[in-house]
Amino acid sequence: MKLVICPDAAAARAVAARVIARQIRRKPSSVLGLATGRTMEAIYQLLVREHVELGLDFSEVTTFNLDEYVGLPGSHEQSYRHYMRAHLFDRVNIRSEHAHVPDGAAASPDVEALAYEAAIVSSGGIDLQLLGLGENGHIGFNEPLSALRSRTRAVTLDRATREQNAGMFGGDPDSVPARALTMGTGTILDARETLMVVTGAAKADILARVVEGPVSAFVPGSALQLHERCLVVLDEAAASGLTQRDVIAWQMSHDPELTALLEAVQG
Repeated sequence: MKLVICPDAAAARAVAARVIARQIRRKPSSVLGLATGRTMEAIYQLLVREHVELGLDFSEVTTFNLDEYVGLPGSHEQSYRHYMRAHLFDRVNIRSEHAHVPDGAAASPDVEALAYEAAIVSSGGIDLQLLGLGENGHIGFNEPLSALRSRTRAVTLDRATREQNAGMFGGDPDSVPARALTMGTGTILDARETLMVVTGAAKADILARVVEGPVSAFVPGSALQLHERCLVVLDEAAASGLTQRDVIAWQMSHDPELTALLEAVQG
């Protein structure tokens, strides 16, 4: 695991966008795992700008989103398919058949989950998986107690998750769908590289548990400690709970990959 601590959220988003753009330029047929949320909106905005102004080409890229609410069709304004179209898919030259989001309206969520997992495998696997972090430690919708080797499946959402997402549903947690389809923790760990972006003081305590605590199903994000190529990009607020800052600072100033990333963004 490598950590980059940026001075603010804007810098963290810029680093993340640069990592994704670099992956696409290095391998135009990249398979990307994508996420949703307010932090991701700003990252996608930067990628759209790079597409428009610098010609970043999505025409051969394939994407798989982490999750979707069970019961919401892709046309629903709170579905993640709708989110992705608004923030990325309809604004770049990705082929519609290459942009995958689980079908929340599928007649059988279990059958849809198996098909989605199989589609990831048939694509050759995910090259770079973008991740956020829930306030309860979830990645995707892998809630506390999710098996660390779990695969794509339907899950029941934690109360804390429904409260965190209530703002998109009129402020009422009970209006948030109770279930979702999600890539499993094991599916996420199969990605060749993972990129987790965390900003804000509200995530500081759980981020410290993910990075410095024991690997535990109670904190699903801690499974990323097991990944051979995991980059965690933070702002100072999210990093405020970390206790091993000297170790992280040394890594940031001496690891060639990290110093190049920071220099590119700052320059």
